[in-house]
Amino acid sequence: MEENVLVVFPHPDDETFGCGGTIALFTQSGVPVTYVCGTLGQMGRNMGRPFFATRESLPNIREAELEEACRALGIHRLIKLGLRDKTIEFEDPDLLIDRLEKILREVRPSLVLTHYPGYSVHPDHNALAEVTIRAISRFPVQERPMVYAHAFARDCQNVLGPPDIIKDISSVAEVKLAAIRAHKSQSQVFYPRIANGPVKKPSPKSSFSHMLERESFWTYRFS
Repeated sequence: MEENVLVVFPHPDDETFGCGGTIALFTQSGVPVTYVCGTLGQMGRNMGRPFFATRESLPNIREAELEEACRALGIHRLIKLGLRDKTIEFEDPDLLIDRLEKILREVRPSLVLTHYPGYSVHPDHNALAEVTIRAISRFPVQERPMVYAHAFARDCQNVLGPPDIIKDISSVAEVKLAAIRAHKSQSQVFYPRIANGPVKKPSPKSSFSHMLERESFWTYRFS
């Protein structure tokens, strides 16, 4: 049983699409989960279909969606870093590491969920994951939390090997689905393909069918 779990991702919805089921498994078993969200997804390209957001209104909409998704997943605490979407790689890394180290010392997590640096496609994913790993590296080896890293670059398994952590999330599929539904601006297009009301039996032709069944991670190995 984990004592505390810290989740660090850059965008509203990263926590849901990548590890919402895993988070729900923890919260339903009584483990406190703190989520550090880097940005408000200000530069997100999805604004609903038909459009219900503008570039000016999108940050407020995505912030509200984030808070609703956190409630659905049972997240204990939400920390917003207030960074600018699509610019994390240009932030002063030492300042970010200092901020994350302070949060780590406050929360004292036994497990951290984040992206795998270099294998998570989006520059924001890789940049925030990199400073998260560097913040954890400041701790003595015996005080470092375990890190479950989420990767989905096309070559990740060729380089990293198969994921060593595979979570069966079928028991909390409805919870994850509620969080996906909360992120309406980002999920509206593909949501009908995975469910409509109660969870449907996933179609083998659907690239999203696995989202309600399992989530995979790599245990990060510190050098």
